[in-house]
Amino acid sequence: MGNFKFGVSLREIGSRDAWIAKCRRAEELGYDVITVPDHLGTGRFAPFPVLAMAGAVTERVRLGTLVSNVPFYNFALFARDASSTAALLDGRLDLGLGAGHMKAEFDNAGLPWHKASTRIGYLEESLGHLRKHFEDEGIDHPRLLIAGNSDGVLELAAEHADVVGFAGLKQQPGKPPGTFKLDTAMDERVAYFRAKAKREVEYNMLVQHVEVTDDRRAAAEAWHEKTERSAVADARELLDAPQLLLGTVEEIAGQLETRRERYGFTYITVFEPNLETFAPVIRELQ
Repeated sequence: MGNFKFGVSLREIGSRDAWIAKCRRAEELGYDVITVPDHLGTGRFAPFPVLAMAGAVTERVRLGTLVSNVPFYNFALFARDASSTAALLDGRLDLGLGAGHMKAEFDNAGLPWHKASTRIGYLEESLGHLRKHFEDEGIDHPRLLIAGNSDGVLELAAEHADVVGFAGLKQQPGKPPGTFKLDTAMDERVAYFRAKAKREVEYNMLVQHVEVTDDRRAAAEAWHEKTERSAVADARELLDAPQLLLGTVEEIAGQLETRRERYGFTYITVFEPNLETFAPVIRELQ
Protein backbone atom coordinates (compact mmCIF):
# COMPACT_ATOMS: atom_id res chain seq x y z
CA MET A 1 0.00 0.00 0.00
CA GLY A 2 2.96 2.35 0.38
CA ASN A 3 4.16 4.61 3.15
CA PHE A 4 2.01 7.23 4.80
CA LYS A 5 1.99 10.91 3.90
CA PHE A 6 0.57 13.46 6.34
CA GLY A 7 -1.00 16.83 5.72
CA VAL A 8 -2.59 19.61 7.73
CA SER A 9 -5.31 21.97 6.53
CA LEU A 10 -4.56 25.44 7.92
CA ARG A 11 -7.71 27.50 8.19
CA GLU A 12 -6.64 30.85 9.69
CA ILE A 13 -3.88 33.33 8.90
CA GLY A 14 -3.83 35.48 12.02
CA SER A 15 -1.02 37.98 11.59
CA ARG A 16 1.76 37.73 9.02
CA ASP A 17 4.18 36.53 11.69
CA ALA A 18 1.66 34.01 13.01
CA TRP A 19 1.16 32.54 9.53
CA ILE A 20 4.90 32.19 9.00
CA ALA A 21 5.36 30.57 12.40
CA LYS A 22 2.47 28.18 11.79
CA CYS A 23 3.82 27.01 8.43
CA ARG A 24 7.29 26.49 9.86
CA ARG A 25 5.85 24.63 12.84
CA ALA A 26 3.94 22.23 10.57
CA GLU A 27 7.15 21.45 8.70
CA GLU A 28 9.06 21.02 11.97
CA LEU A 29 6.45 18.56 13.27
CA GLY A 30 6.94 16.31 10.27
CA TYR A 31 3.93 17.10 8.12
CA ASP A 32 4.51 16.47 4.43
CA VAL A 33 1.83 18.80 3.02
CA ILE A 34 0.28 22.09 4.08
CA THR A 35 -3.09 22.75 2.48
CA VAL A 36 -5.57 25.59 2.65
CA PRO A 37 -9.32 25.67 1.95
CA ASP A 38 -11.18 28.00 -0.42
CA HIS A 39 -14.11 29.66 1.29
CA LEU A 40 -15.72 33.09 1.51
CA GLY A 41 -16.59 34.99 4.66
CA THR A 42 -15.05 37.01 7.47
CA GLY A 43 -11.55 35.83 8.29
CA ARG A 44 -11.30 33.68 5.17
CA PHE A 45 -8.22 34.13 2.98
CA ALA A 46 -7.40 33.88 -0.71
CA PRO A 47 -5.65 30.51 -1.12
CA PHE A 48 -2.92 31.25 -3.66
CA PRO A 49 -1.28 34.28 -1.98
CA VAL A 50 -0.96 32.50 1.35
CA LEU A 51 0.47 29.41 -0.35
CA ALA A 52 3.06 31.57 -2.08
CA MET A 53 4.15 33.01 1.28
CA ALA A 54 4.18 29.55 2.84
CA GLY A 55 6.51 28.43 0.08
CA ALA A 56 8.87 31.33 0.79
CA VAL A 57 9.25 30.43 4.48
CA THR A 58 9.42 26.62 4.28
CA GLU A 59 11.83 24.27 2.54
CA ARG A 60 10.43 20.76 2.31
CA VAL A 61 6.64 20.59 2.61
CA ARG A 62 4.39 20.48 -0.41
CA LEU A 63 1.68 23.13 -0.54
CA GLY A 64 -1.79 22.99 -1.96
CA THR A 65 -5.48 23.75 -1.97
CA LEU A 66 -7.90 21.37 -0.31
CA VAL A 67 -9.75 22.30 -2.34
CA SER A 68 -10.16 25.14 -4.81
CA ASN A 69 -13.86 25.83 -5.31
CA VAL A 70 -13.68 25.84 -9.11
CA PRO A 71 -17.23 27.10 -9.83
CA PHE A 72 -16.30 30.36 -8.08
CA TYR A 73 -13.94 31.22 -10.92
CA ASN A 74 -13.57 32.22 -14.51
CA PHE A 75 -11.44 29.56 -16.22
CA ALA A 76 -8.78 31.91 -17.54
CA LEU A 77 -8.31 33.81 -14.28
CA PHE A 78 -8.14 30.64 -12.21
CA ALA A 79 -5.57 29.11 -14.57
CA ARG A 80 -3.46 32.27 -14.41
CA ASP A 81 -3.46 32.32 -10.60
CA ALA A 82 -2.75 28.59 -10.34
CA SER A 83 0.14 28.69 -12.80
CA SER A 84 1.68 31.77 -11.20
CA THR A 85 1.59 30.04 -7.83
CA ALA A 86 3.03 26.85 -9.31
CA ALA A 87 5.93 28.82 -10.75
CA LEU A 88 6.64 30.51 -7.41
CA LEU A 89 6.50 27.20 -5.54
CA ASP A 90 8.93 25.60 -8.00
CA GLY A 91 7.28 22.20 -8.22
CA ARG A 92 5.82 22.03 -4.69
CA LEU A 93 2.19 22.84 -5.60
CA ASP A 94 -0.52 20.22 -5.16
CA LEU A 95 -3.60 21.63 -6.88
CA GLY A 96 -6.78 20.39 -5.22
CA LEU A 97 -10.06 20.91 -7.06
CA GLY A 98 -13.70 20.52 -6.09
CA ALA A 99 -17.15 21.32 -7.42
CA GLY A 100 -18.33 23.44 -4.48
CA HIS A 101 -20.89 22.56 -1.85
CA MET A 102 -21.83 25.68 0.15
CA LYS A 103 -24.80 27.48 -1.42
CA ALA A 104 -24.55 30.37 1.03
CA GLU A 105 -21.07 31.25 -0.27
CA PHE A 106 -22.32 31.45 -3.83
CA ASP A 107 -25.23 33.61 -2.67
CA ASN A 108 -22.88 35.95 -0.80
CA ALA A 109 -20.66 36.27 -3.87
CA GLY A 110 -23.60 36.98 -6.16
CA LEU A 111 -22.88 33.82 -8.12
CA PRO A 112 -25.54 31.43 -9.41
CA TRP A 113 -26.00 28.20 -7.49
CA HIS A 114 -26.39 25.32 -9.93
CA LYS A 115 -27.34 21.72 -9.35
CA ALA A 116 -24.51 19.29 -8.64
CA SER A 117 -24.30 17.86 -12.15
CA THR A 118 -23.81 21.35 -13.61
CA ARG A 119 -21.10 22.21 -11.10
CA ILE A 120 -19.34 18.91 -11.79
CA GLY A 121 -19.53 19.61 -15.53
CA TYR A 122 -17.91 22.98 -14.93
CA LEU A 123 -15.14 21.31 -12.93
CA GLU A 124 -14.56 18.84 -15.76
CA GLU A 125 -14.40 21.62 -18.34
CA SER A 126 -11.87 23.50 -16.21
CA LEU A 127 -9.37 20.63 -16.44
CA GLY A 128 -8.76 21.17 -20.14
CA HIS A 129 -8.30 24.92 -19.64
CA LEU A 130 -5.78 24.29 -16.88
CA ARG A 131 -3.73 21.84 -18.92
CA LYS A 132 -3.59 24.10 -21.94
CA HIS A 133 -2.64 27.14 -19.88
CA PHE A 134 0.19 25.32 -18.11
CA GLU A 135 1.46 24.00 -21.44
CA ASP A 136 1.31 27.46 -23.05
CA GLU A 137 3.23 28.95 -20.12
CA GLY A 138 5.84 26.19 -20.21
CA ILE A 139 5.17 25.30 -16.56
CA ASP A 140 4.98 21.72 -15.35
CA HIS A 141 1.44 20.77 -14.41
CA PRO A 142 1.13 20.34 -10.63
CA ARG A 143 -0.04 17.16 -8.98
CA LEU A 144 -3.82 17.16 -9.20
CA LEU A 145 -6.13 16.21 -6.35
CA ILE A 146 -9.87 15.95 -7.02
CA ALA A 147 -12.06 15.60 -3.95
CA GLY A 148 -15.70 14.79 -3.44
CA ASN A 149 -18.20 12.16 -2.52
CA SER A 150 -20.57 11.96 -5.48
CA ASP A 151 -20.38 9.51 -8.35
CA GLY A 152 -19.64 12.32 -10.79
CA VAL A 153 -16.67 13.77 -8.90
CA LEU A 154 -15.22 10.34 -8.16
CA GLU A 155 -15.45 9.48 -11.86
CA LEU A 156 -13.53 12.66 -12.72
CA ALA A 157 -10.89 11.78 -10.15
CA ALA A 158 -10.61 8.25 -11.51
CA GLU A 159 -9.87 9.61 -14.96
CA HIS A 160 -7.78 12.70 -14.25
CA ALA A 161 -6.42 12.95 -10.68
CA ASP A 162 -3.10 11.97 -9.15
CA VAL A 163 -4.86 11.97 -5.77
CA VAL A 164 -8.50 11.27 -4.93
CA GLY A 165 -9.78 13.07 -1.85
CA PHE A 166 -12.40 11.60 0.49
CA ALA A 167 -13.89 13.82 3.20
CA GLY A 168 -16.46 11.23 4.16
CA LEU A 169 -19.33 13.72 4.42
CA LYS A 170 -22.71 13.81 2.74
CA GLN A 171 -25.61 16.23 2.59
CA GLN A 172 -28.28 15.67 5.22
CA PRO A 173 -31.64 15.01 3.54
CA GLY A 174 -34.12 17.83 4.00
CA LYS A 175 -31.51 20.19 5.44
CA PRO A 176 -30.15 23.41 3.85
CA PRO A 177 -27.28 22.90 1.36
CA GLY A 178 -24.02 22.58 3.25
CA THR A 179 -25.54 20.69 6.22
CA PHE A 180 -23.44 17.55 6.38
CA LYS A 181 -23.06 14.38 8.35
CA LEU A 182 -20.50 11.58 8.31
CA ASP A 183 -20.95 9.20 5.41
CA THR A 184 -21.04 5.70 6.88
CA ALA A 185 -20.87 4.09 3.42
CA MET A 186 -17.13 4.61 2.96
CA ASP A 187 -16.58 1.03 1.81
CA GLU A 188 -19.08 1.58 -0.98
CA ARG A 189 -17.61 4.93 -2.02
CA VAL A 190 -14.07 3.56 -2.15
CA ALA A 191 -15.25 0.47 -4.03
CA TYR A 192 -17.04 2.69 -6.54
CA PHE A 193 -13.88 4.67 -7.16
CA ARG A 194 -11.72 1.57 -7.47
CA ALA A 195 -14.07 0.18 -10.09
CA LYS A 196 -13.68 3.36 -12.16
CA ALA A 197 -9.92 3.94 -11.75
CA LYS A 198 -7.78 2.05 -14.24
CA ARG A 199 -4.43 3.32 -12.93
CA GLU A 200 -2.53 4.03 -9.72
CA VAL A 201 -4.04 6.90 -7.73
CA GLU A 202 -3.14 8.11 -4.24
CA TYR A 203 -5.98 8.02 -1.68
CA ASN A 204 -6.44 10.96 0.69
CA MET A 205 -8.68 10.99 3.76
CA LEU A 206 -9.60 14.33 5.32
CA VAL A 207 -10.01 13.41 8.99
CA GLN A 208 -12.75 15.37 10.73
CA HIS A 209 -11.55 14.93 14.31
CA VAL A 210 -8.54 13.60 16.23
CA GLU A 211 -8.65 12.90 19.96
CA VAL A 212 -5.81 11.29 21.87
CA THR A 213 -7.46 9.56 24.82
CA ASP A 214 -7.41 6.42 26.94
CA ASP A 215 -11.19 6.12 26.57
CA ARG A 216 -12.21 5.71 22.94
CA ARG A 217 -15.82 4.97 23.84
CA ALA A 218 -16.23 8.22 25.78
CA ALA A 219 -14.66 10.19 22.93
CA ALA A 220 -17.08 8.60 20.47
CA GLU A 221 -20.03 9.38 22.74
CA ALA A 222 -18.92 13.03 23.01
CA TRP A 223 -18.63 13.35 19.24
CA HIS A 224 -22.03 11.68 18.84
CA GLU A 225 -23.62 14.27 21.11
CA LYS A 226 -21.77 17.17 19.53
CA THR A 227 -23.05 16.23 16.09
CA GLU A 228 -26.61 15.79 17.40
CA ARG A 229 -26.52 12.03 16.77
CA SER A 230 -26.85 12.73 13.05
CA ALA A 231 -24.23 10.29 11.73
CA VAL A 232 -25.14 6.93 13.25
CA ALA A 233 -27.70 5.47 15.60
CA ASP A 234 -25.14 4.12 18.05
CA ALA A 235 -21.94 5.94 19.00
CA ARG A 236 -20.06 2.63 18.97
CA GLU A 237 -20.29 2.68 15.18
CA LEU A 238 -18.07 5.79 15.19
CA LEU A 239 -15.13 3.83 16.59
CA ASP A 240 -14.42 2.39 13.15
CA ALA A 241 -15.29 5.50 11.12
CA PRO A 242 -12.23 6.46 9.01
CA GLN A 243 -13.15 10.14 9.36
CA LEU A 244 -12.41 9.99 13.11
CA LEU A 245 -9.22 9.08 14.97
CA LEU A 246 -9.89 8.30 18.62
CA GLY A 247 -7.60 6.57 21.12
CA THR A 248 -4.05 6.51 22.39
CA VAL A 249 -1.24 7.40 20.02
CA GLU A 250 -0.52 3.71 19.53
CA GLU A 251 -4.20 2.92 18.93
CA ILE A 252 -4.56 5.71 16.36
CA ALA A 253 -1.44 4.52 14.55
CA GLY A 254 -2.96 1.06 14.44
CA GLN A 255 -6.25 2.44 13.13
CA LEU A 256 -4.43 4.17 10.28
CA GLU A 257 -2.58 0.99 9.36
CA THR A 258 -5.83 -1.00 9.40
CA ARG A 259 -7.62 1.59 7.28
CA ARG A 260 -4.73 1.71 4.87
CA GLU A 261 -5.25 -1.99 4.26
CA ARG A 262 -9.02 -1.70 4.08
CA TYR A 263 -9.47 1.51 2.08
CA GLY A 264 -6.06 2.34 0.65
CA PHE A 265 -5.75 5.63 2.57
CA THR A 266 -2.04 6.47 2.60
CA TYR A 267 -2.34 10.29 2.58
CA ILE A 268 -3.96 11.55 5.79
CA THR A 269 -4.95 15.19 6.34
CA VAL A 270 -6.04 16.68 9.66
CA PHE A 271 -7.49 20.08 10.43
CA GLU A 272 -5.49 22.90 12.02
CA PRO A 273 -6.85 22.42 15.59
CA ASN A 274 -5.24 18.96 15.51
CA LEU A 275 -1.83 20.20 14.32
CA GLU A 276 -0.06 19.45 17.61
CA THR A 277 -2.38 16.65 18.76
CA PHE A 278 -1.68 14.51 15.71
CA ALA A 279 2.08 15.09 15.63
CA PRO A 280 2.95 12.17 18.00
CA VAL A 281 1.06 9.83 15.63
CA ILE A 282 3.27 11.01 12.78
CA ARG A 283 6.35 10.22 14.85
CA GLU A 284 4.91 6.81 15.76
CA LEU A 285 4.48 5.88 12.11
CA GLN A 286 7.75 7.26 10.76
